[in-house]
Amino acid sequence: MKKIIIAFFIAFSFANFQAQNEKPNVLVFYVDDLRAELGCYGSETAITPNIDKLAKDGVRFNKAYVQQAICAPSRMSTLTGLRPETIGIYSIFTPLRKVNKEVVSLPQLFNKNGYKTISIGKVYHHGVDDKNVWSTYFEKEPNAYLKPENKALIEAQIKAGSKRIKGPAFEDADVPDEGYKDGRAAQHAIETLKQLKEDNFLMFVGLSKPHLPYNSPKKYWDLYNKNDFKIPSREKPQGMYKLALSNWGELKGYSNIPKKGDLNDDLTRDLIHGYHASISYIDAQVGKVMQTLEDLDLRKKTFVIFMSDHGYKIGEYGSWCKQSNVEIDVRVPLIISRETGYKNRVINKTSDALVENVDIFSTLVDLCNLKFAPVSDGKSILSVIDNPNKKWDEAAYSMYARGKKIMGVTATDGEWRYTEWRNAVTQQVLDAELYHHKKSLLAFKNLSGNKKYKKVEKKMKKLLDIKFPTDKGPFLQNDK
Repeated sequence: MKKIIIAFFIAFSFANFQAQNEKPNVLVFYVDDLRAELGCYGSETAITPNIDKLAKDGVRFNKAYVQQAICAPSRMSTLTGLRPETIGIYSIFTPLRKVNKEVVSLPQLFNKNGYKTISIGKVYHHGVDDKNVWSTYFEKEPNAYLKPENKALIEAQIKAGSKRIKGPAFEDADVPDEGYKDGRAAQHAIETLKQLKEDNFLMFVGLSKPHLPYNSPKKYWDLYNKNDFKIPSREKPQGMYKLALSNWGELKGYSNIPKKGDLNDDLTRDLIHGYHASISYIDAQVGKVMQTLEDLDLRKKTFVIFMSDHGYKIGEYGSWCKQSNVEIDVRVPLIISRETGYKNRVINKTSDALVENVDIFSTLVDLCNLKFAPVSDGKSILSVIDNPNKKWDEAAYSMYARGKKIMGVTATDGEWRYTEWRNAVTQQVLDAELYHHKKSLLAFKNLSGNKKYKKVEKKMKKLLDIKFPTDKGPFLQNDK
């Protein structure tokens, strides 16, 4: 009997040790153009039960920031662990491998460590992808219009030989989720997970909505009443730098958007309605994939990240989309839920630690104990995930270029945002901005130069200069 007990104890101990030391899987939901407009972040309008459920099952970061508020550079930064100024790409047109053939990305590193790596949907940016580094790669799908009148509009442009073919900025066809591409991306993820039950994997599920056009099934539009949406203030901050905001040409390129002037209230509400419907649409896809993880008994060893490539404006400051250094464009949702088999996992907690998307690379290296890891510009936040109240970095940093001659660099300490617009070659400071964000993502007065905030500005400038010293020389420029 004693021998049986000892044998059982040894077997149990070994199984427990094996479970604790088994390398986890990683599932990343990488969402396009999503600001923290989610129920779990306090949104009064967004209906997001599945993402809210994930937040309750993990840690929600209140102060997560991207390194640049535009798709391609932000995604390259996440996938390489390198900041845009290290890579030297600030636009959506330059492929990473044309600039640096030797850089090691997350899928390459996971491949070297025996993982299957899967890319589904939009992970890198369209046209500048890195498809050959994945074990399994699903081709990105273009945006599609399903209503007959919109199809006819597109066909007419094609027949006319138009160089830039665009439909309207939103659509609400009465179709199932799989009618639009994010529904199909979720199905690809579900079917692939079924084939991965015996393998360690890194899976990125790139969800394209709520990126323009706001095309999603009608049932998600029906969740909202258009007239319930408030029109954001179009007021720009007093003393804001003249090039701080973009001219939102991305939105103006759609067929039903005027090319000049502010949008009227009715069209503004249509767009806000479409943005919210798109969020609820991708929320449903997150729910389906998460349920599959549970059904396949994979959740106990799968580490889950929900993240966005940058924030977004839906009319605030009289502006739209992203492409700036303002708080609402660079702050993003970030939810991380440890594998349920991890005995010390923390759930239903929030963290005010200043973390950055560039940290994801090092965090996953740390989590999975990966060998052959290259030097990264970020650092692992695994200890913050396990202890959300842990004291962390003093600042988070972002940047945005205006052409090749002007670079905007910015720092936040979680309350104040300080931005300098510099000559990209000489580092001469052309203008500065200081905004207070303790109570709101929006600020309406540039306090730079105000004697009352002299000490604050001095402190923030010192933080900024740590990352972006003015004596460093020109910013690396590899854009074509």
